[in-house]
Amino acid sequence: MRKLIVSEFLTADGVMEAPNEWHGPYFDDDMTRTVAGQMAGSDALLLGRRTYEGFAAAWPAMPDAPGADHMNGVAKYVVSTTLEKAEWNNSTIIAVDPADTIRALKEEAGGDITVMGSATLVQWLLGQGLVDEIELLVDPVVVGHGKRLFQDGLPTTPLSVVKSEMFGSGVHHVVYAPRRG
Repeated sequence: MRKLIVSEFLTADGVMEAPNEWHGPYFDDDMTRTVAGQMAGSDALLLGRRTYEGFAAAWPAMPDAPGADHMNGVAKYVVSTTLEKAEWNNSTIIAVDPADTIRALKEEAGGDITVMGSATLVQWLLGQGLVDEIELLVDPVVVGHGKRLFQDGLPTTPLSVVKSEMFGSGVHHVVYAPRRG
């Protein structure tokens, strides 16, 4: 069974929006190793519409960027009832019965399914009990504004720490697993 892993860059105050504005100074060798490991273990992305559209506009235009081969080549599933076409390489729209479709994807053979960005989708996935791990890279910066990963209205979700490490840059890399039952 494949794991569904939420993987996010966050600020110390929980902001996940626009990491290009605050994350750069913290991308060091530890971060490179960690992100490369995430990509190596994943053979599919699950994204919300807005994140998908942003990624689809950016990644194909950066073929030489680190991680571009993975991002452009991996299977991509976008959960949306409003997206009419998904033209980025290897993309599939999930518009009907997303919970059942995602459960079926998790049952298939293969690597991890990674969710990036997609705050609304992440909340929905947690509410559906579909998330196996939440992998956070928390940068030691407070931005004071922007979309937070965990919005009001999310039910209380107890977590267990699977892994925790501190990078030389001050980034806290922590992996949680939702506790079930």
